[in-house]
Amino acid sequence: MLGSERDIAGAFLLVYAGLFPVVNPLGAAPMFLLLTCDVPGSRDRLALNVAVSSFLLLLGSMLCGSFVLQFFGITVPAVRVAGGALVACMGWHLLNGGDSSKAESSLEVDSSDAAGDRFYPLTLPLTVGPGAISVALTIGAHHASGPFTLHAALVLGAALLGLLALVLTIYAAYRFASPLVRCLGSAGVNALVRLSAFILVCIGVQIAWGGLSELIGSLHVASLSDLQETAHLTW
Repeated sequence: MLGSERDIAGAFLLVYAGLFPVVNPLGAAPMFLLLTCDVPGSRDRLALNVAVSSFLLLLGSMLCGSFVLQFFGITVPAVRVAGGALVACMGWHLLNGGDSSKAESSLEVDSSDAAGDRFYPLTLPLTVGPGAISVALTIGAHHASGPFTLHAALVLGAALLGLLALVLTIYAAYRFASPLVRCLGSAGVNALVRLSAFILVCIGVQIAWGGLSELIGSLHVASLSDLQETAHLTW
């Protein structure tokens, strides 16, 4: 029983702790506030819409991502390499970008569309980027292995609770982004955005390196297998 409880708690922590640094809702809150500066009255609704859209996108990646990858013949390490490279490029662009006014003019949200579900760019790629999707795919592929039992159902439920906790964190960070920015000030917000961008670059490199290591390891195992088969045929 103790092992089952440990697996359930581990599933919750795996989802929340695995996705939190990639999603980085606290670091994305100032950017969310910047992109919605023209629609302050609808910011609460936008925060809720982004949270719901993020939950559905991450849930779909966790539950159906492995089947989609199998259908197209794409391996999880390849997704990690591609997603990590995109995350690193996005973080590098934010780290070396211009001032906030240029970003605002290029990415601002139209007030006429404020009541809609702002899937792009608030949900994708600001909140749930390719790195978060690749991590969700990896977690989903991990939990999809093995027979479906009561224990597996409890572990899956704990993983969904971890995802729900992450979404609530996203909503709280975006909902109270304005007080957070006022508390930090313009210099603090700029420092937080730059720091978040640097962390994003590091996370992207780490994700890409993990996938690349698995691909290199698979090539090494395949070469060893070929050598053993060749030696066996020679003898």
